[in-house]
Amino acid sequence: MKIKQNYDLTKLNTFGISAKAKYFVEISKEKDLGDLFSSKEFKNNKKLFLGGGSNVLFTKDFDGIVVLNGLKGIEILKEDENSVFVKSASGEFWNDLVNFATDRGYWGIENLSLIPGTVGGAPIQNIGAYGTEVKDIIDSVEVYDSETGEKKVFQNSDCKFGYRDSIFKNKLKGKYFISAVIFKLSKIKNLNVKYKALKDYLENNKLEIKNSKDISNIVAQIRKSKLPDPKILGNAGSFFKNIYVDSAKLEELKRKYSDLPYFEEGEGVKIPAGWLIEKCGPANSGTSWKGYRIGNVGVYEKQALVLVNYGGATGEEVKNLVGQIIDSVFEKFGLKLVPEVNLI
Repeated sequence: MKIKQNYDLTKLNTFGISAKAKYFVEISKEKDLGDLFSSKEFKNNKKLFLGGGSNVLFTKDFDGIVVLNGLKGIEILKEDENSVFVKSASGEFWNDLVNFATDRGYWGIENLSLIPGTVGGAPIQNIGAYGTEVKDIIDSVEVYDSETGEKKVFQNSDCKFGYRDSIFKNKLKGKYFISAVIFKLSKIKNLNVKYKALKDYLENNKLEIKNSKDISNIVAQIRKSKLPDPKILGNAGSFFKNIYVDSAKLEELKRKYSDLPYFEEGEGVKIPAGWLIEKCGPANSGTSWKGYRIGNVGVYEKQALVLVNYGGATGEEVKNLVGQIIDSVFEKFGLKLVPEVNLI
């Protein structure tokens, strides 16, 4: 374990934003965590645990220590006729875990294909896509207390999962280093294709689903058609959370906008943030945010939820665009967008 100074983070965030960390270290072995937690650089500075860098926006240099999670390894812990428990180190890339599971015909994770980032970030954000959230398949989360070095296990119910939220994102933010996640997957076919985009794709192409890998591949194709590759165009995926409204607000919006899309889910009625953004635009411009560009930043032409770095953008430029979009949506709809991406 070697702690470095003034470290360039440009290649460690999918936005491709230029920023530096006062201190930086990569952890590739769990046994190194104790040395890290007792070091003066860790004890006396702000901390940021970084995985794939797909859910952060650096608005300035980080005046503290960035800990890059390099823990690797996926294994089957136990199984029976119906279920299998898979343990993944937190530094594994999420899609590598999806491939591990679907290559073996396991069900439950296939709708979450091609989501960027690492396994350790999944429970923090409670990642979700195409009708599935990771809370549905997490059995437990292994963590280390960053103050005491004590190892602890959070069961699913301990994680306080919510929409793109968990106890690790709010109440216990920064307190624990997630080292591994255990998933409970099914060996029995359990097709989840209720999500409209997925359902439409299957119906339009008249596809027969034989296994979980088929769904995984289809989800990947849909995502590729809508979202830019961060290796080509810097981005952090969906930047904003969708919005939940009560029945009164829903009826108010339906009276004003006959084409309003909404979906009834467990937590209420969800309105797609992408639609809201697409219906708004820069002040007095008469144009939509979708496809809008100012300087080196913009809104992706195929998906209004995605903000992009065309090259050389600063985090402050992206942050300013974020503020303008939030203000315009609130002014038109009376709804407050909340970033899904963490602004650092």
